[in-house]
Amino acid sequence: MAIALVFVTAALILSNGFAFWGDTVALWIDDAMQLSAGLSGVVCGFLVARRVPGHQRWWRVLVATGMAGWSLGQCVWSWYQLIDGRGLPSPSLADVGYLSFPLFALPALFVLAHARSRPERERWQPAQWFGVAVVLDGLVVTGSLFILTWTAALGQVVRATGPDALTWAVAIAYPLTDLVVVVVAVLLVVFDRVDRPYRANLLLAAVGIVALACSDSVFAYLVSIGAESMKPWSDAGFVLGPLFITFALLFTPRARRHDDAGQAVGVDWWQVALPYLPVTAVALLITVQLLAGAGPDGVEVSVGVLVVFLVLARQLLSLLDNRLLLRRVYEGQLQLTHQAYHDPLTGLANRALFADRLDRAVEQAADGGHRALVLIFVDLDDFKEVNDRFGHAGGDVLLHAVAQRLLSCVRAGDTVARLGGDEFAILLEGELDAPQAVADRIQSALRRPFAVHGTLVPVRASMGLVVPDPAEPLVTSDVLLGRADSSMYAGKRLGKDTTVVYHPSPDSPPDFPSALRRADGGLPEGFALVFQPIVRLADETPVAVEALARWTTRDGTAVSPETFVRAAEGAGLGAELDALVLDLACREITAAGLDLTVHVNVCASRLGAAALEESVGASLDRYRLPADRLIVEITETVPVPDLAAGAAAIRRLQALGVRVALDDFGAGYSSLTVLHALPVDLIKLDRALTTGVQPDRDAALCRSLVGLCADLDVAVVAEGIETAEQAELVVRAGCTTAQGYRFGRPAPLSQLRLSTLSAG
Repeated sequence: MAIALVFVTAALILSNGFAFWGDTVALWIDDAMQLSAGLSGVVCGFLVARRVPGHQRWWRVLVATGMAGWSLGQCVWSWYQLIDGRGLPSPSLADVGYLSFPLFALPALFVLAHARSRPERERWQPAQWFGVAVVLDGLVVTGSLFILTWTAALGQVVRATGPDALTWAVAIAYPLTDLVVVVVAVLLVVFDRVDRPYRANLLLAAVGIVALACSDSVFAYLVSIGAESMKPWSDAGFVLGPLFITFALLFTPRARRHDDAGQAVGVDWWQVALPYLPVTAVALLITVQLLAGAGPDGVEVSVGVLVVFLVLARQLLSLLDNRLLLRRVYEGQLQLTHQAYHDPLTGLANRALFADRLDRAVEQAADGGHRALVLIFVDLDDFKEVNDRFGHAGGDVLLHAVAQRLLSCVRAGDTVARLGGDEFAILLEGELDAPQAVADRIQSALRRPFAVHGTLVPVRASMGLVVPDPAEPLVTSDVLLGRADSSMYAGKRLGKDTTVVYHPSPDSPPDFPSALRRADGGLPEGFALVFQPIVRLADETPVAVEALARWTTRDGTAVSPETFVRAAEGAGLGAELDALVLDLACREITAAGLDLTVHVNVCASRLGAAALEESVGASLDRYRLPADRLIVEITETVPVPDLAAGAAAIRRLQALGVRVALDDFGAGYSSLTVLHALPVDLIKLDRALTTGVQPDRDAALCRSLVGLCADLDVAVVAEGIETAEQAELVVRAGCTTAQGYRFGRPAPLSQLRLSTLSAG
């Protein structure tokens, strides 16, 4: 339809140019066609602008406004030509209307150029704000072409208009404004500055602008030579130009496709060089003029200086663009590097980064750096059950939460990595006094339930711990990882939720129940007790010690207490183990001659068993230990089977003079119900209540529990105190006694500070 209308209009212009029906009728038809085309652009522009949003509305409003001014100029022109009979009057009021069109068309092109949908990170680049680069390129080309046009013909045309300043200004305004608008439109097309859906609008508008410019140039020439009229053929641009502009206003592209949105703007070398080709031509022209002795005139010099400054501004923007591009490339490289060396789910280091850091740590140790190195391999137990229950999305939530817990257990300089699936690795570097303490802290942190989709999920982990021997030559990172992995799997074979410290061993995994049976009531091979002091917080003076069981296999592997205790319980040897610890603790505290109370752990499942009470009485008699110096700690790794029977058993122990404590209160199966039902003498607050992660909440909870126990006449010991801040927290809460690494690590009685201990 549009193509047919163009051909019909062109045919009408051609036939009208022959003036078969006379010159007067031809002029009326010519002016009517011009005015109709202009008014069509005005009406169509405003109507379509009401139906489209954003930039597509505003560029149409600007063009329609410019066409309205042009149409008013055409009305005035028709009056002068047809009614008043002035011929080609210039300057006149018609020039005001005609020249208003480029004033609105130019910003309309810039608005259309801004219709490109760019990523947010690109919109702040200086060379892309409102087509600044296009404006500068257009002005450079315009200025250069103006100099060439002025030298070739325009200068002579303008000089022929006479000395009148207004006449001169009007004469030069037409070619100059047309040149600017045409160049900008061409640059927008050539440089692909407008998205593909809107390129049809730009192409149609550009054709219309070029058509208007052609007829404007003819008009300016005819005015300069004093012509009385313009033939309809010369006015063809004044009819076809507004017609094409109307088509541009009517065309509404379909929505952008996703595949177009991601396409990059391609700029070839010739596109970059295009603005500078006319500049080069101007330089050659001026050189020739200087050699010929003519020299450039004032207009050429003025415009030439302006072009030079425009080129400098364009280069400045190019430098800014290049700097921004380099910055973006650098940021992209950093992002790619981070993605290459970090796990996308947890944000932890991945296997590649962990291997690199482990290699460097091993090399530093091999070079004589004497830098302590500890490797911990962590594998979540029964993680498949979480995926089966909550799906892989729930499993991902849990893995991310586990990663954060692991990070909270190590220092800022240590490395935590996810090796894949539910496997994690931790690299500790620096002076480490007790790497086993880090493993214990990790075990304790992971045992606190995790929230997965609104449900609390308990998590257990098996860990392998490797401390390289400095005397061992040629140890590699792969060897260390293999050792940590084998130690972790050894822990899984022992019953999971364990930490196994690696020691070279060609034997089968350690078997504590067998060692306990072979001892036949005696001391199993590798079994020993260590003692940790319990201090009075006021002066940090020891008032008691807790007996803790340790077992080392024949090859030197230190097996965690959780592992071998669970193995003994599973083999039905829990009672024998409790009796062994009780007897050995009473013997060693008596032999040491220390006037301290000793705490001994007993599983809650044996509370009320006659064998327990017999073992307590026998040990006190055998070593002549005063009953008030023995405290039996009930460890609730399993619930008390019968609270009423348990309460009766506690009273019988208390009748012997022995005190009874409830261990790890606040964790496991301990609760206020248990505290209410069991008449214990003392509770030990679990380390989870004294870590100081949330100091205000921790202090409030501790203060409440201490106040409750004071009302019940129950003493309180705070466990797991490792820092001065934690000690201050429990002091403010009202605790008077505490236990933890801050006051002493577990060790044989002979290695404790005997002078301090004896002061209790």
